[in-house]
Amino acid sequence: MSPPEQTLPLQPTKRTPAADAGLGWLLGIMAGLLGLAPWLITGAQLPLQNSWGSQVLPEQMPVSLLPLSQYELTTLVALLSSGGAMAGLAVRIWQPARRRLVAWCTASGVLAVQFSAAVQSFTVLDDGLTDGTLARVYFAGLLAGVIACIAAGVVALLLLAARSRALVALGAGLMAVPFTSWAGEWVVGLVGQTNVPAAVPTVARWIPALIVGCALAWCGLRPARQAVVWLADLALLWVVPALFISVGYVLGTRAITGDLQEMLLMSRQILAATLGPAGGALPTVLLALATALAGLGLRSAGARRRAGSGAGAEAGADADKGAGDTP
Repeated sequence: MSPPEQTLPLQPTKRTPAADAGLGWLLGIMAGLLGLAPWLITGAQLPLQNSWGSQVLPEQMPVSLLPLSQYELTTLVALLSSGGAMAGLAVRIWQPARRRLVAWCTASGVLAVQFSAAVQSFTVLDDGLTDGTLARVYFAGLLAGVIACIAAGVVALLLLAARSRALVALGAGLMAVPFTSWAGEWVVGLVGQTNVPAAVPTVARWIPALIVGCALAWCGLRPARQAVVWLADLALLWVVPALFISVGYVLGTRAITGDLQEMLLMSRQILAATLGPAGGALPTVLLALATALAGLGLRSAGARRRAGSGAGAEAGADADKGAGDTP
């Protein structure tokens, strides 16, 4: 009688570096498209331009994959940086063996989408703008802003894809406000600018604080250098909303468009006001700090509970062993 055949356990197949790179690239493309999605679902028509070559209605504007306008700069920040941030978070969750290779391939996928969108959008803008110094300055300013937004998205991707909890928490602090703005753009795209519920801006004010608080609680305070990340994230929570408000207000004021000196003066005044006590940043920072401390308390209580149950189980096992050794 022949002995029964033994079946060997299936060994998981390891992906080659090329396969990991390809998956990372596809992941980056999907993240880049997801970042632009809130704008694309609106129909992606170029916003009206002050220096457009002809008088047209909003629905007659050409299709543009980016909302190029001085009034939409904060939207551009949200769309372009959120794509990179989501790609980095996906890499962090995936935790591939070749993390650095995958992270850079993912970044290349995001950049491929955003570069293509930028080329198409600026080509459309250049075709429609009038000739003149003001139009050229406007074009160059938007181009510089888009490049900066794309670079910020790459930085967010690398931070959120890192192994270090401190770097991931820093990336979360950097992206808390832009990501909340990106989520708000989904609401606008789905229901329309005039149909946004009144509660949405109120809720959106507190979401960055909760994101930062949860990230800091997950990061922890040990080793002591983690405290630097806490200070940096709370500072970002204080400063970034003020920057969004001041930039949006100044660039949205047509009366001073083109007057660089007046724009700089107004931006300093608004930034100082929004950073000051009347700016309303203190409650959000306090909420983030309270959330982080509460999260640390819950983590500590959970660790003590697990340690206590482990010690009890070990003591019970020793007692059973001692009883078994008794004659």
